[in-house]
Amino acid sequence: MPRTGCSKQALPLLVIAMLSLSACATAPSRPSVVCLTVAAYDRAFQARLADEIQRLPPGAALEQAMLDYARLRVQARACAVQTR
Repeated sequence: MPRTGCSKQALPLLVIAMLSLSACATAPSRPSVVCLTVAAYDRAFQARLADEIQRLPPGAALEQAMLDYARLRVQARACAVQTR
C-alpha cells in the first residue's frame, strides 16, 4: 500500500516550516574582517637582513620562505587599506 497520504501531509508542513525560518532572516550583515599587523623593521635591521639573505647558499629553503613572507606582508598591508 503506497504511503502517499503521509507524504502529502508532510509537504505543506515542510513548506510552512521553511517559510517560517526564512522569514526570520535579517538583512545580510557586513562580515567582520581582521587584518594581520605588519611588523615594522628599522633600516639597520633591514640592512642586516638583506646581508644575511645575500649570503644564503643558492636554492636555500629560507629564500623561498622569505619570498612567501614578503607576499603575506603585501597582502596584510592591502587588507589594512581596504578595511579603513
